[in-house]
Amino acid sequence: MHKLPLSVAIISYNEEDNIGKTLSAVSDIASEIIVVDSGSTDRTVEIAKNLGAKVFVKEWKGFREQKNSALKKCSQEWILFLDCDEVVSEELKKSIIDAVKQPFADGYMINRKTVYLGKPLNHAWQPDWNLRLVKKNANPRWEGGDIHEYLVIDGKVSKINGFLYHYSYRDIKDHFTKVVNYSYIAAREMYRKGKKFKMRKIFLNPLASFIREYILKKGFLDGTRGLIVAVSATYYSFLKYIYLWEMEKRDGKD
Repeated sequence: MHKLPLSVAIISYNEEDNIGKTLSAVSDIASEIIVVDSGSTDRTVEIAKNLGAKVFVKEWKGFREQKNSALKKCSQEWILFLDCDEVVSEELKKSIIDAVKQPFADGYMINRKTVYLGKPLNHAWQPDWNLRLVKKNANPRWEGGDIHEYLVIDGKVSKINGFLYHYSYRDIKDHFTKVVNYSYIAAREMYRKGKKFKMRKIFLNPLASFIREYILKKGFLDGTRGLIVAVSATYYSFLKYIYLWEMEKRDGKD
């Protein structure tokens, strides 16, 4: 297959179980693969290099800054951003080829579908549109906080077909471990921005999270897995606010 004027940009840390599958899915269409690694101690770097990636080791500065570092190293006309636990589907690959060859926008949103406990979720965490395919001359940059970073460009944005499969969690333990970690990072970001803990939010926001994932998004149609997702969203929201309360209490602000 003729390769596109496309750079694939990825950040990594100890992703030997995932990065091979991620890179293999796009190595036949990408002219360049850029991996910014933050000091992996497993075979991540070796696997990436064996699949033709240019690997740069950079001290961890947070998701936003790591991704901006990868962005700056891309040399092709188009850039596709991926995480190490994401795999481009065949339908999405065809859409990427068409979008690069005959562009009708400066950037494209891609719908990410999570594969959870062995099966794709069809309702929970859906839809999950993310800007990922962008023109380099559209001034792409990652913005946002320490955890909820997002990609923006100067130009027209559209959507393309095909799923980006997200293999986000190895098992339930891995899932809820990340919920604990990410909720703490989110609380720290809220605290840094001066947001205040309010008692009502510790009740109302977790309840709203459950209703959104399980009822409004019809997570109940995903069976037990959908229920677990809804509970995890509830737990994440609850933890975020009690972490914020703890931070304020620790610093004598309550």
